[in-house]
Amino acid sequence: MWKSLLDSAAANPFCSPFNTASCEGRIHAVPGRNIAAAAAYSSPEDSCEFASGKYFALCGLGGILSCGITHTMVVPLDLVKCRLQVDPAKYKNVFNGFKVTLKEDGMRGLAKGWAPTFFGYSMQGLCKFGLYEVFKVFYSNILGEENSYVWRTSLYLAASATAEFFADIALSPMESAKVRIQTQPGFVTTLRAALPIMYREEGLNSFYKSLVPLWMRQIPYTMMKFACFERTIEILYKYVVPKPRSECTKGEQLVVTFAAGYIAGIFCAIVSHPADTVVSKLNQDKGSTALEAAKKLGFAGMWKGLMPRIVMIGTLTAAQWFIYDAVKVWLRLPRPPPPEMPESLKRKLEAKAQ
Repeated sequence: MWKSLLDSAAANPFCSPFNTASCEGRIHAVPGRNIAAAAAYSSPEDSCEFASGKYFALCGLGGILSCGITHTMVVPLDLVKCRLQVDPAKYKNVFNGFKVTLKEDGMRGLAKGWAPTFFGYSMQGLCKFGLYEVFKVFYSNILGEENSYVWRTSLYLAASATAEFFADIALSPMESAKVRIQTQPGFVTTLRAALPIMYREEGLNSFYKSLVPLWMRQIPYTMMKFACFERTIEILYKYVVPKPRSECTKGEQLVVTFAAGYIAGIFCAIVSHPADTVVSKLNQDKGSTALEAAKKLGFAGMWKGLMPRIVMIGTLTAAQWFIYDAVKVWLRLPRPPPPEMPESLKRKLEAKAQ
């Protein structure tokens, strides 16, 4: 399956799913016509060709670094957020949550769950970013250049949803361990101690019982994360940034990436928060189902901890996009510019207008 996807992506006739590319080197274009082949976009400075196996592998590496590092950095805030969701009577707000945690567990208590967070979200990042690039090119190859531009938002949504489906399968065991370590009183505090206990108590179901609510949380989150980011990048370069992307330095481009990532993160936090609360409650209460957890929480209860999650996810998403784009710069990967309407589509619209 994966080989066919990679082969199809590599055979994609245009460098980006949506935009045309300028011609360089020995490739000569007819005046006024854009060449959309991947080879036309590649420059001598690039370390690999767009949509090659190496390109997708290095994108996966960027995903590992962006997700693994950022999620581990915000473990203290994530711990307080989870406890606020599952025990609002004890942890009344964010500041109170930090105060109670420090009083009971000390500074080390704020780092509970760092290991499953790092390993789980590194695996998720590999699939999330790596497979997003694969499916984005794969689906655009099916649609064709013009339809890929017209339906680009739908394409972003479909590619990110498919990638996240697989990413959550990789994440689920570590996420289950993380939540139990962080929220279940008296439970062990290390990953190596948690995994055998969880398997002994409920078998493989202990690691995957929250997979469906995890999909419910992460798939809408990721769809918003990628689609909102891609469209925000377009808007920023079109209406906010005072010069074309091609004239911006790499540093200036990364600043725009960070800004678009933070905007996308705010929307991500809102659309995925109820399911995130259910996941936390589900992993805290052994043997309960997602529906039972939702009933216990109630509608208002599912929105507990939203503000710290907006701060956490906004910062997290911005940092992830910044690191991911910075890794692409560092590894000299092709970085297609924001999408532009293909010339063939422009001519069709002009013909209709006449």
